[in-house]
Amino acid sequence: MQYFGECRTVSGNCVISRRYFREVGLVMKYKDLTGLRIGKLTVLEPTEERVRSAVVWRCRCDCGNEILVESRRLKPGVIYSCGCEKNPYDGIKDLTGLQFGKLTVKGRSGNKTKDGNPLWLCQCECGNTIETTKRRLITGNTSSCGCGKTPPLKDWIGKRFGKLTVLSYVKKEKGFHVWHCRCDCGNEVDVRQSNLQNGWTRSCGCQRDPQKNLHYANGTCLEMLRSDVVYKTNTSGVKGVYYSKKRDKWIAQIMFQQKCYYLGGYDRIEDAAEARAEAEEKIFGDFQRWYYDEFPEIRDKKMKKKTECSESVV
Repeated sequence: MQYFGECRTVSGNCVISRRYFREVGLVMKYKDLTGLRIGKLTVLEPTEERVRSAVVWRCRCDCGNEILVESRRLKPGVIYSCGCEKNPYDGIKDLTGLQFGKLTVKGRSGNKTKDGNPLWLCQCECGNTIETTKRRLITGNTSSCGCGKTPPLKDWIGKRFGKLTVLSYVKKEKGFHVWHCRCDCGNEVDVRQSNLQNGWTRSCGCQRDPQKNLHYANGTCLEMLRSDVVYKTNTSGVKGVYYSKKRDKWIAQIMFQQKCYYLGGYDRIEDAAEARAEAEEKIFGDFQRWYYDEFPEIRDKKMKKKTECSESVV
């Protein structure tokens, strides 16, 4: 049997060809491009032909000719017509004065991309200026400064999102609208509009999982030092302990500041767990004591928030 591209199932080593899919009547899904306009071409319909598994489409040019084009080439800047006319931007080195969507090209900016392509300075109809490449302009990937993508300002004062109540509008920062909110626990925070709208922020942080309120020092996360934080891949139930079939031992180890320390192999899991606990007390304990002595404001803030949350629950 001849194969036209192979795929392997997750279970087993069964290899299935694309011809098999056609024989049993299964159709591989593809994006419908019918009606799409690329330059002077209009996509009419898909054909039965395939080029390296890509669908071949029948297209009609404005001159009346019909051609077959694979889906990979149906992109602005890649194909323009049936061949009767070249892309008007081909061969043009100076884009100064040309308009692409809302952008008017002012000239070369003098800067280049990482791969050496020159950047063009463009002015949007809203007044902003941006830098972009010739290819992004002629393909239509960049047609404005992004002003059309900015979410509209909403009247959210007094509206609730989880435990947050919107008090006032703050400002627009880095393209995002920011709102000032009060949490049920009494704290006030500034939250992005998109975070409120999508449900990503529903409190000041007082109700978050303690494992997600992370604090770092010298590349070490304090919350991950807790012995009750166990990874999902752990099969022993004890952090830093796993069973080695090759050695027929329970292996104890500890990771600290990107270094793994071997604590030994044991016949019993209880002994391995004890070795791990002793190492945690020695390494983690000293580090935590140093951290809270070095940053007492973090310790005080943590204790204050815990007290406020307990009072709000009561």
